[in-house]
Amino acid sequence: MTKPQVLPEPFRIKMVEPLALPSRDTRETALRASHYNMFQLKSRDVYLDLLTDSGTGAMSKAQWAALMNGDESYAGADSFYTLKKTLQELLGFDHFLPMHQGRAAEHVVFSSLAREGDLIPMNMPFDTTRAHIFQARAQPLSCVVEEAYQPEVDAPFKGNVDLSKLEAALAQHPHSRRIPLVMVTVTNNSGGGQPVSLENLRACARLTRARGIPLFLDAARMAENAYFIQQREASCRNLTCAQILRRMMDCADAITVSCKKDPLVNIGGLVAMRTEALYYQLAPRTILHEGYLSYGGLAGRDLEALARGLREMVDEEYLAHRVSQVRYLGDLLTEAGVPILRPVGGHAVFIDAGAFLPHIPQRCYPADVLSVELYREGAIRGVGLGALAFEDTDPVTGRKKLPRLELFRLAIPRRAYTNHHMAYVAKCVAAVHQRRASIRHGLKLVQDSPVPGLSHFVARPEPTPL
Repeated sequence: MTKPQVLPEPFRIKMVEPLALPSRDTRETALRASHYNMFQLKSRDVYLDLLTDSGTGAMSKAQWAALMNGDESYAGADSFYTLKKTLQELLGFDHFLPMHQGRAAEHVVFSSLAREGDLIPMNMPFDTTRAHIFQARAQPLSCVVEEAYQPEVDAPFKGNVDLSKLEAALAQHPHSRRIPLVMVTVTNNSGGGQPVSLENLRACARLTRARGIPLFLDAARMAENAYFIQQREASCRNLTCAQILRRMMDCADAITVSCKKDPLVNIGGLVAMRTEALYYQLAPRTILHEGYLSYGGLAGRDLEALARGLREMVDEEYLAHRVSQVRYLGDLLTEAGVPILRPVGGHAVFIDAGAFLPHIPQRCYPADVLSVELYREGAIRGVGLGALAFEDTDPVTGRKKLPRLELFRLAIPRRAYTNHHMAYVAKCVAAVHQRRASIRHGLKLVQDSPVPGLSHFVARPEPTPL
């Protein structure tokens, strides 16, 4: 097999944060204290933290310098207008509402626009997106292409919306009051960080605009999606990532963004929209739950760092390294015989936990068993994205429905770890894979979340013999 290739980091390290590998005894104590839930581990007990790429990246020296320009005025701060100019120039939106993070943007959008019984077609909803839709007493509808459910299939745009599924949903519910919006996540996190093609976005826009239904993008990883389009979509190979990103945004009526991902800040979110009417429809809940319209739960210095991060996220040398580093980890795992979702996504490597631990029934949460075993092996924290995160209840029968994918995610923080760290992760995953047949326990819940869609955040599982 060809040796995995990876680009060198396009930066040099100016500040370091010490890491310490806890002993095996410490790890076992930490597992018991956290009730075998990765979200409840203390960060001091984690060596390499791949739980999420949300807010865990490193800011640049330009972003740290920008903090000093923060205008902390309650209303009309200069920092708001700095960010407004960036969004207009980079993404083409004239109106926006800052939020303290992405799930706040989801809350404002779905609580303002969705009503009981509404249907929200998407490619695939992620955890908090589903939870906010459920809270509005609406239902998400996955309309992703079938390849998304086939981890071994190496298709270029497995995040695409299946247009026939979307057309069927729109035809079945022709009145816009039943479908307040359609949302497409770029890249598609639930399906392995897979991109959506520009051609597919344009087709979705044609379908929704023909029916007067707004098209939203969940654009947390929009720059990575633009990079994949550049690399994989023939008609876009001569465009810059910034040009592709603008074309993606041209398809949307509005976007929600967790700025803790591609925009390279540790806190922040936003909703950007084309029309003043939508702006004022979302403004009241923003004021009630976030803050005034020109700061939305963020300090002025955060707005300045965000404005800079949005411009840095489309730097092509950075994006090439970012995607290369994630792919490098995926290639190392493939070389070791570990079953992963192909192709490797933009922000994470997703292990096919069902294939990794085929002897563990899905109702015993194999993805979360894998998370426990990898922490036990090397103090590495990832997250299970399978039955515990996405188990659903049939609204008619009330029966539990297991998801079609049982994945374990290793999310790579931006500009935070080196390629040597990726090699260590691969070594530890390979060690667990070699002893996988000896893993003779599943997990059972002794405490669950009362809020639908949030089990994996707060649940208390415990080992149970098979």
